Amino acid sequence: MGLIKNNRLFQKFAEWKAKREVFPIDYEDENWMEIEYDRKSLQVHDSEQREEYIKGFLGQISEAAQELERLNLEYSTVTSYLKDMEEIEALPEEEMQELKASAEKIDKLESQRGSYLQKKNRMSDEKFHQMERMEEEAEDACRKLNAAEADQNRIRQDLSRLEGEKHAYQYRKEELKAVIADSKGMVIICGVAFVVCFITLLILQYGMRMNTQLGFLVTAGLAALVITLLYLRHTEARRELKGVEAGINRIILLQNRVKIRYVNNTNLLDYLYLKYQVSSAKEMSGLWEKYKVEKEERRSYRRAELELDECQQELLSILKCYQIKDPLVWLHQTAAILDNKEMVEIRHNLIIRRQSLRRRIDYNREVIITGARNAIKDMVDSYPQYAKEITDMVSRYETEMQQE
Repeated sequence: MGLIKNNRLFQKFAEWKAKREVFPIDYEDENWMEIEYDRKSLQVHDSEQREEYIKGFLGQISEAAQELERLNLEYSTVTSYLKDMEEIEALPEEEMQELKASAEKIDKLESQRGSYLQKKNRMSDEKFHQMERMEEEAEDACRKLNAAEADQNRIRQDLSRLEGEKHAYQYRKEELKAVIADSKGMVIICGVAFVVCFITLLILQYGMRMNTQLGFLVTAGLAALVITLLYLRHTEARRELKGVEAGINRIILLQNRVKIRYVNNTNLLDYLYLKYQVSSAKEMSGLWEKYKVEKEERRSYRRAELELDECQQELLSILKCYQIKDPLVWLHQTAAILDNKEMVEIRHNLIIRRQSLRRRIDYNREVIITGARNAIKDMVDSYPQYAKEITDMVSRYETEMQQE
């Protein structure tokens, strides 16, 4: 974001706002979820801008492809949990009764242990088992949530700063357009004025026999000076306007990349909150710290729980016979085996997680990748003279991706 910190136009805009006692504007809005494909500010025939424009879309495709790889892996994991549930629900009556009997013994022993621990106002069994299920990934979950929330804040700040810089450029663009229009008007006005002066001097010289040679020289000198100044002003304004429009295009490209990060990060946060059943990284960290203390205190009671361990081994053996991919999960979900409502609730949560993943997969595939490819195709179709150049850039990008 070094561009924004040292940008003269943005500083000028900031000073203009301060003089009017305007409070900082929060530019966040629903448009942050949308990707811009507008080429109005793009100087298509400028090779540098054209290359930057295409590289921006290729970068979008690369980021979306990496995100899709991660999402597909998580999607497969969630799907395997759902398949395990289907396998259990499809068991014949006799096998299901055996499974329920084992699960019921585990459920009773855990209820007894829970009753003992609740007398000391410890962590509830529900929260304890929730953290126990994700124990191996809890620290990683805390890091993910903290990193995602920190990224969210940084992305929001970047978007606000970019939006502010974009407004500064647009404000300057309007100023320059006004300068150009004023210059044209001044040329006409001054031209008319000098013509009137020359006519007046001619009348004075030939009609009244006055010596107006000095007047002609002064008028001609003033005309040359004014025209030169207006020409320089007009030329400088047009040159700066071109730079401002290029700056607006760069900002739009940056905004598109940051917006993609914003959408993916927002979806990631929503999914992590749903997955870990928390509302913030602070809550997750608090639960994790409390769980570690709770686990240490419960360790002293483990010797009295040999029976529970035996029952759990029995349940694992039964589940392994039925080709359950992740039988360990069911040690802490015996209530779902005994109560169909619990099973439905867990399935519902998994389905929501899978739907969330599917929406993110569809967004990255259909909106980002397809949208970027369509934008590149539209560029090729609209400007066939640059088709080979653009096609070569895409080919080099695809080759680099394959090598990686």
